[in-house]
Amino acid sequence: MNPQEVLSERTSSARAWLVRARRSGSHEFNTVLGVLKGALAASVSWYIAQELIGAQMPAFAPFTAVLMMQVTVYRSAVQSLRYIGAVLLGVGVQAFLAFTAGPDVLTFAVVALITLTIGHLRFLGAQGPQVPTAAFFAFSTFLTATGFTGRLEQLGEIVALVAVGCVVGTLVNLVVFPPMRHRSVEWSISALSHSLCDLLGDLSRELEDGELGERQTSSWRNRANSMQSSVEQARVSVRAARESLVINPARFLRKHRSHASFEGYGQLVEALGRAASHVSSLARALHLWADKDERPAHEGFFARYGELVGALGEFARALSQLDEDSFGKQEESLRRSVSKAQEHLDALTDPPEQGDPPPFDDLTQPYSILLIEGRRLMDEMQYCCDIVEHYVDERTR
Repeated sequence: MNPQEVLSERTSSARAWLVRARRSGSHEFNTVLGVLKGALAASVSWYIAQELIGAQMPAFAPFTAVLMMQVTVYRSAVQSLRYIGAVLLGVGVQAFLAFTAGPDVLTFAVVALITLTIGHLRFLGAQGPQVPTAAFFAFSTFLTATGFTGRLEQLGEIVALVAVGCVVGTLVNLVVFPPMRHRSVEWSISALSHSLCDLLGDLSRELEDGELGERQTSSWRNRANSMQSSVEQARVSVRAARESLVINPARFLRKHRSHASFEGYGQLVEALGRAASHVSSLARALHLWADKDERPAHEGFFARYGELVGALGEFARALSQLDEDSFGKQEESLRRSVSKAQEHLDALTDPPEQGDPPPFDDLTQPYSILLIEGRRLMDEMQYCCDIVEHYVDERTR
C-alpha cells in the first residue's frame, strides 16, 4: 500500500470517526464530551487553587478534578468522598508520626507500612492506593516546609486542594451535560443482537445445505460460547445506565422521563443471554452428532430447521437496529419476524410428505434436542418482542 492510499484510508477513518462523534450518546461523542468536561474542570480547579487560594502546589486540584470525571454523576460523588477520605487518612497518619517521631527514614517506613495496610480497607474501594500516595506526598511536603505552623499549613493545603478538585469535578459532571447512558445500553444490545444474527445466519445456510461437518459445528459452538462475554458487557452497560439516574437532574427532562429504571433494557439483555445459551446447546448437539461422521437421515428436517434458524436470525437483525426514537416501526418489524419464525417452527412437527418423520423420541439422535432448543429460542424472541411492545404501549398512553 503506497503512502497516498494510506493517507486516504486514514482520512476516511477520521471522517467516519467525526461523523460518529456527532451522534448524541455514541462512544465517540462521550469521548469528546469527556475531554471537554475534563478540561473545564481542570481549568476551574487550577484557577481556584492558583488565583483564589494562592497554593504553592496548585496542580493537586486539577489533577483530582480530572480523576473525578466518572461515567456517572453518582460514581463521581462516591469516588470523591472516598478520595477525600483516603487523602485525610494518609495525611493524618503522616502528620501524626512525623510530628511525634520526626521525619526520618524509620518514620517513613512506618508511615508506608500503616498507610499501605489502610489502603486495603474495603470501604475505600478503588481509592485505597491513594492513602499511601497522599502520605508520601505529605512526607515530602513536610520535609520542605519549616516550623510547626508552616508544616501544618502545607499539609492542610494538600487536603484543601484535593477537596477543591473533588467538588469541582463532581459539579462539572453534574451540571454540564450530566451523562445518561441509555444510548450505550442500546448499542450494547445492538452489538449482542448483531453477533447472534451473524451466528444464526451461518447456522441457517449450512443446515439448509446439509453441511454438518465437525469443524463447522465446533466453530458454531465456540462462537456461541464466546457470546457470553458480550452478554456480560451488556449487563455492565445496563448497571451503568441505572446508576446514571442517581443524582442526575437530566432524568427530569422530557426526553429522559421514560428511563425510570432501564428494566426493559435489562430484560432484553437477559433474554438475549438465554438465547445465546440455547444456540450453544443446539450447536453442541450438532457437534456431537457430526463427530459420529453420520449423514443426516432426514435432510428435509434439517432444511426446515435451517429456515427456522434463518427466521430467528432475521428477528435478531431487526433487534440489532434498536432505537427508542422509532420503537413503533421496529415493533411491527419484530412482530412480523416472530410470526414468520413461528410458522417455520410449526412446520417442523408436520409429518413429511414422503418417508417417516424424524425420531423425536430417540435421544441418541439430535432431532429432539434441536426441536426443544428451537422452541426455547422462539420463546425468548417472543419475549423480546413483548418487551418492546409493552414499552411502545407505555409511551402511547
